[in-house]
Amino acid sequence: MSTEATLCSTVQLRALSNLLKPYGMRVTLVGHDCAIPGSYWGESEAGLIGSTLYLRKDTPLHSALHEACHYICMDETRRASLHTDAGGEYAEEDAVCYLQGLLADRLPDYDRLRLFDDMDRWGYTFRLGAARRWFERDADDARTWLITHRIIDNTGWPTGQLRR
Repeated sequence: MSTEATLCSTVQLRALSNLLKPYGMRVTLVGHDCAIPGSYWGESEAGLIGSTLYLRKDTPLHSALHEACHYICMDETRRASLHTDAGGEYAEEDAVCYLQGLLADRLPDYDRLRLFDDMDRWGYTFRLGAARRWFERDADDARTWLITHRIIDNTGWPTGQLRR
């Protein structure tokens, strides 16, 4: 396991933009010395304002995916006034984390296993003590939530649709 989280490299930024485009999201790169607009956690963490995901090249990729998945999973009312704090209930937060794992597999030189390592290092907490164990053994409720809201299909494949 690497000691550093995977960052949003130039290649990842293009791939992330292409991945999020069907959801109506735009990825905007901010200068290295600039504060990230809409960042809930500050520092180098990704930010959300409306349908725009703000990043710097030192933004952890797991942070970018997490914020993007919040946008995908929130209802239309919250999405319409989104600025910084995505909010949401526990079930939605679990769905966000699960969807991150699915979308990570669609990025070059990244996958859910690397994502889970990055999440564990950052300090996400899960009932089974680690992101991978939670995803593989304890996330049926999150998967069901995503299917119910048509964000993934019955096979677990992302549909490219926002929660309605």
